[in-house]
Amino acid sequence: MPDASLYLFDGYNLLHAGPHDERRELIDALASFVATTGARGIVVFDGAGADAQIGALAVRFAPDADTMLERLAAEHRERERVLLISSDTTVLGTAGRQVANLSSQTFFRDLDLPATTRDVPRGLGDRLDAETRERLERLRRGQ
Repeated sequence: MPDASLYLFDGYNLLHAGPHDERRELIDALASFVATTGARGIVVFDGAGADAQIGALAVRFAPDADTMLERLAAEHRERERVLLISSDTTVLGTAGRQVANLSSQTFFRDLDLPATTRDVPRGLGDRLDAETRERLERLRRGQ
């Protein structure tokens, strides 16, 4: 996967292409991904919803996610290494040559994250009490 300092994610495009059943699962996987890369990420979904910041991942909602992704790519491509993840050829084509891109299917193939939290290998988290796990989860989400 190309190295980037900013990842732009086409939310519903990724949700329909990947192993996640719910938007929340996808957001958690993307937040974990950007946290491990040391980069920032912005996932954009079509429609209404509450924007949020989960660690280094911004969650945005827009009437037209494609337009917002194109605008974000244009705003950041001159000063950062931007990688746009979408299978929508129109969005990829209008993001500009300076923006690297990756299809949603390739992203998930290369990512190799568990499909759901039920598939996550167990470890220290199973030995923590519920209150400590909740506090750590709030820290991870930047709350």
